[in-house]
Amino acid sequence: MNNNNHKDQEATKAVIYCRVSSTRQKLEGSGLESQEHRCRQYAELKGYEVEVVFPDDASGGGDFMNRPGMVALLSYLDAQPNRNYVIIFDDLKRFARDTEFHMKLRREFQKRGARIECLNFKLDDSPEGKFVETIFAAQGELEREQNRRQVIQKMKARVEKGYSVFNAPIGYKYAADRAHGKILVRDEPVASIIAEALEGFASGYLQTQAEVKRFLESKPAFPKDTPDGEVRWQRVQRLLSHLTYAGYVEAPKWDVSPRKGQHEPIISLETFERIQERVKGKARAPARKDISEDFPLRGFVLCDDCGEPMTSCWSKGRSKLYPYYLCDTRGCESNRKSIPRDKIEGGFAEILKGLQPTKQLFALAKAMFSDAWDMRLAQAHQEKDEIAKQLRDTEKQIETLLERIVESDNPIVVRAYEGKIAKLERNKAVLGEKATRIVPPKGRLEEFIEPALQFLASPWNIYENGSLAFRRTVLRLAFAEPLRYSLNSGYRTAEIALPFKVLAEISTSKCDMVEPRGIEPLTSCMPCKRSPS
Repeated sequence: MNNNNHKDQEATKAVIYCRVSSTRQKLEGSGLESQEHRCRQYAELKGYEVEVVFPDDASGGGDFMNRPGMVALLSYLDAQPNRNYVIIFDDLKRFARDTEFHMKLRREFQKRGARIECLNFKLDDSPEGKFVETIFAAQGELEREQNRRQVIQKMKARVEKGYSVFNAPIGYKYAADRAHGKILVRDEPVASIIAEALEGFASGYLQTQAEVKRFLESKPAFPKDTPDGEVRWQRVQRLLSHLTYAGYVEAPKWDVSPRKGQHEPIISLETFERIQERVKGKARAPARKDISEDFPLRGFVLCDDCGEPMTSCWSKGRSKLYPYYLCDTRGCESNRKSIPRDKIEGGFAEILKGLQPTKQLFALAKAMFSDAWDMRLAQAHQEKDEIAKQLRDTEKQIETLLERIVESDNPIVVRAYEGKIAKLERNKAVLGEKATRIVPPKGRLEEFIEPALQFLASPWNIYENGSLAFRRTVLRLAFAEPLRYSLNSGYRTAEIALPFKVLAEISTSKCDMVEPRGIEPLTSCMPCKRSPS
């Protein structure tokens, strides 16, 4: 008798389960609070004592074991196997909107001796009651699938019109616009940081993905993935492969091919294609992470005996540390023979200072740049005409393939044609963008020529006053190959870059004044005897 009373008392214990379909509904709405309020009123009316409430903000379209609140509820029941609980929830749709998982969840509660009660539906274990419950569960699943289909159709239509509908990639954010609705806009200063990183990788200024990673980590405004300021490799790879940054949108899972987006691009499509070529191309060894401001020439100066890059170290003396460069290659004659840092970097400074042209030569170089710019401008107009011809040819190829698709009944052939059309459309977009950018606008001469002339005028000043990244860039721009250093004779002849090589050839060549010439025929420059007359 006492045992039965104990069981009746335990049966009055209740727990409440309430759920909304998204975190946004949880934060902006009051769905969870209103559900809990109604369930508590129901429990009070029935005389149940509510022990705990389990909220959820996960979608009910999948396995209930993916809902944290439901997992916690089942674990709570498992922890107290001798108690019989009443599980109260607001509506049958809050329980599960999938017929299969609805039935599975019912069995999970039955195994644990728990009974479920719904405010908007009377559950009945009779055959008729189970049939009606199944019909209601199937109706909930139908509504969920219909809602999902409508959402996908609307999102697909937006993508087809050039709008992004997915989570905003880093560097962008969504903003409300009267004409466009929600549209991606640049999120500064992160957008400019990403633009610099992508342009740098495309141009070779940042040679490897490791250098892109360290560049992003060096920017305080760029969001980091870990508390210690690290940017994960997955984020770097996503940045380099995200077509959205080129101003395009796509949705392959909905068969929406890449198309021009309505948002402002961070980089050009041509730059994006160069990035993909570099990513898919031959892998490069990443720049060493231990290259620091203390040893900027590490990895660039080679040992003359073995041809391998020199390493560097700090050597402990009696009272302080001393910096050295050295060769660490086994079997090399110069192995572990230290060279003071001042000797290595002092000799390098003399080489770099020797590249600085005189004022007269610098003026000549500026005139040469202007002439070269005029030639490049004329060439750009010719290339624009050629691109226009390629665009017309591409459009003709697309039209031909479309006609073949209409005439073909073979689905395999149709898919092959569609694949070719997608590639041609991508190529067409690249050509169209290139055509609009190939002829530089007025005023770009000064924009391009000033940084180049500044570098040619004084590469040493830029190297001496710049950061480590600038110093590494100067090394790549000023020298065609790494420098070789011999323990006995110092630096070997440096292989300088083409611009400095041209200036050196001009400065060393003998330029004589041309003598004035009249209408008389040219005379021989060989010595001759004058006649007495």
